[in-house]
Amino acid sequence: MVDPTEVDADTIRGGHSVDRRTFLTLAGGGFLWVLSGCSGNRGIRIVSSLPRTGSAQGQTDTIVNGIRMAIEEYNGEIAGLPIDYVDKDDATAAQGQWDAGKEADNAREAIADRNVLAYIGPYNSGASMVSQPILNDAGLVQISPSATWPGLTKKVPNNTKDEPAIYRPSGKINFCRVCPNDFVQGPLSALFAHEQLKVKSVYVLDDKELYGAGIATIFKQKCEELGIKVLGHDSIVATQKNFKSVIQGIRKLGPDMVYFGGTSQSGGPQIAIDMLGEGLHVPLMVPDGCYEKAFIDAAGADTFQTIPCYATMGGYDPAFALEQGGSVADFVKRYQEKYKKMPEAYAVYGYECAKVILEAIRKVGQKDRDAVREAVLATKDFDKGALGRWSFDADGDTTLRVLTISRIVDGAFKPQRTIKD
Repeated sequence: MVDPTEVDADTIRGGHSVDRRTFLTLAGGGFLWVLSGCSGNRGIRIVSSLPRTGSAQGQTDTIVNGIRMAIEEYNGEIAGLPIDYVDKDDATAAQGQWDAGKEADNAREAIADRNVLAYIGPYNSGASMVSQPILNDAGLVQISPSATWPGLTKKVPNNTKDEPAIYRPSGKINFCRVCPNDFVQGPLSALFAHEQLKVKSVYVLDDKELYGAGIATIFKQKCEELGIKVLGHDSIVATQKNFKSVIQGIRKLGPDMVYFGGTSQSGGPQIAIDMLGEGLHVPLMVPDGCYEKAFIDAAGADTFQTIPCYATMGGYDPAFALEQGGSVADFVKRYQEKYKKMPEAYAVYGYECAKVILEAIRKVGQKDRDAVREAVLATKDFDKGALGRWSFDADGDTTLRVLTISRIVDGAFKPQRTIKD
């Protein structure tokens, strides 16, 4: 686990101290082949880097399935070139979640493989902070289905880090995402708490990581704008056995709600368990890092009979999409037909990532990394995927601004409202 306040340039490049010349030598197999005429093996390769080990695997299994569904639509070939897909793991068994060294290694290996034209991932914003500069230096396009920290693409007010410039050493943009960022999720979550739950006071917790601390801060700022009293804001350490003492202190303050910025892997389920155990029976709100079955399973479905829990995600809940109809519903039906189960929330974003990449390669018509990067970033009015019509803005963010708020009922996420900003 990497604290975003402690990541330096060497860590961003994978935890190894190398100068620029040495780094480019390591990456050269994948950087210079475009300049030398794209000679080499026939065929193109797409790589994904996601936590395939640990409790996030259930979510990433469905993302990978979505990627494979998109590739299958092209019968394994695009622009006359065979398509190969490599599913890489950026997690370790020891960590149980993403690991900075693994993410950096995956990025370097992708660069070194001259057939790789695109990199899908990572799943976590902290991991993205590691791989973005590596891939940017090599000009390899990167699309995330789920990394939502705004600083990856935009300047964040009052942020002392030189974001997003620190992730763009080449000066060019190569990173984009098909999911809405936390500038959408954080404020709309606070608005729901204010207008629908009638919350007057809240206590905010986060996991100290880039994504969790970031979205918690954005949520807190919107609460203050709306007149919701923020009784406190603390960070937890995910490796703690429990958070009973923290919850005891919060209970004494009597908040109307607790907000946790973090993931299923960084303490979210244990907070719910300890709220139940310590008698803090108020609503808990969590972001999309907890919008997965692993969160419910780890806390226990019975916990949420006493602790009302609201989970938010940027985009459309699969079950709710089926009720509403449309292109997302069509994807969910096809997924169910193929895999005989409901996809998790981010499966459709894995599919959308692959569709954008494949359509860009079709347009370029040859193995040219820089041309594919430019074609992806130039995506406008895209309607060949499952999310409807959308574009990438000048920073690489999607113009799709949708938030779904669900409550956990009978061991499942039950959408309460979908908000379009």
